[in-house]
Amino acid sequence: MKPNKQIVVPPGEGTTFTVLGSAYTIKIRGAETNNAFSLTEVVAPPQAFVPLHVHTREDESFYVLEGALEIRCGDHTFNAPPGTVVFLPRNVPHAYRNAGSVPARVLVTLTPAGFEDFLEEASLLPPDQPPDIKKLAAVGRKYGLELVPPPVQG
Repeated sequence: MKPNKQIVVPPGEGTTFTVLGSAYTIKIRGAETNNAFSLTEVVAPPQAFVPLHVHTREDESFYVLEGALEIRCGDHTFNAPPGTVVFLPRNVPHAYRNAGSVPARVLVTLTPAGFEDFLEEASLLPPDQPPDIKKLAAVGRKYGLELVPPPVQG
């Protein structure tokens, strides 16, 4: 079943969740696209990061609108200034961080949809303390997200 009507989301609208210190505003949910994709606006403050992880169910595409991100995908790390589009395929470890001094604003498309449900559930973890990685990992596993542990130092 294809969506049978247009989707219009005015500026400033959508549902916002805070995860790991960044604001994720769901602009288009999978339920509106027959789960073909979801679209999220992310505002990552300076020094915010998402640790190395793998999506097993969806591909992720970034379009950097403001600020810049440092993105790691597999063995490659690169800078993504405004105007950069990045495709991150499923099953490939990736991470990103805002290494700059201004917030980064990014549109993120997940194909297929469903990951927006992870953001909603992860936002319920206590925001006023350091993230509980074990709890975050448990929530992630429900949505096909696996955190990649750092290498063991010997």
